[in-house]
Amino acid sequence: MLRFARTLGIRNKNDVTIRWSEQSKPSLGGISLYFTFIIAVFVYATFFSKGKNLFEDIEFLGLLGSGTLAFAIGMSDDAYNTRPLLKLFGQIMCGLILAFTGNGLDIFHVELIDGFITIVWVVAVMNSLNMLDNMDGITGTTSLFILSTCLFIFTFFSNFTVALWPLLAVAGIGALVGFLAFNIYPAKMFMGDTGSQFLALMVSFFGIRAIWNLPATYEIPSWTSIFLVTVAFSPAIADTLTVIINRTKKGISVMQGGKDHTTHHLVYKGFSDFKVWVIFTILGFFSFAFSAVLSYLIVYHNILFALLGLPYFLIVFIPLYRNTLKYHPPETKE
Repeated sequence: MLRFARTLGIRNKNDVTIRWSEQSKPSLGGISLYFTFIIAVFVYATFFSKGKNLFEDIEFLGLLGSGTLAFAIGMSDDAYNTRPLLKLFGQIMCGLILAFTGNGLDIFHVELIDGFITIVWVVAVMNSLNMLDNMDGITGTTSLFILSTCLFIFTFFSNFTVALWPLLAVAGIGALVGFLAFNIYPAKMFMGDTGSQFLALMVSFFGIRAIWNLPATYEIPSWTSIFLVTVAFSPAIADTLTVIINRTKKGISVMQGGKDHTTHHLVYKGFSDFKVWVIFTILGFFSFAFSAVLSYLIVYHNILFALLGLPYFLIVFIPLYRNTLKYHPPETKE
């Protein structure tokens, strides 16, 4: 595939002004992630559905529809450089589909409010992970640990044996491991918007089902899920928040591309691209481990343990943010 698709997914070979990599490479990652999702659905329907028609399940249809739409949005952007407003409209539609098919957040137990928050959440995650996809292996690795957190919660708190959501989470983790073998620096392929949009939709979906809605399952206060989400998504939130703060201070659009992410500033500090990936891998692993422990403490001991999520996030965010204030790209001679 790599030999065959030397130019597949490359919108503009000279488009490196806002991209970190100075080389254009095929964006096959998104295709592999979506293909694995479809295979996992087929495996479940064939071997584990116990005669149930999967296409009569409204929640599954909602995930399939929104995931396919996200895949199409990303593919369109990779091919035609879609206008931001059209891309945003597609992301909002993804959120609407989830909200109206029983896959939305269950926080306030009011459909209109929870539906609105679901849409905001989906759009935020789809843009956050897309923005984080600025260096080799970063978005894939961050998403891998988020999905691992969701799988842990499915396994230990939902009493599943073999069910669709855990199976799809396992498939997503497996697909990311396979993709990262080709995406860790020096990357042989990129995931492109095709991958980042589909992957972000899946991450936002599992974040809802496993993390956001965990309190509703155990009848504990909904505010605890805010801290769980903050811990599990801390590397992505820290990067997005840093970019928002710095660009707002400079009067620059938050939505435009740029080489001003936390990952870039680590390189300006002197780390190699590979070491930056190692740093985010460590952050992702500790976020996964701490969110797993925190979920156990909240469910089986005391809900006040959830408050530990805030100092953890600050430990991740503050050094990354301060680094962007201290280290800047080297000046180039005219």
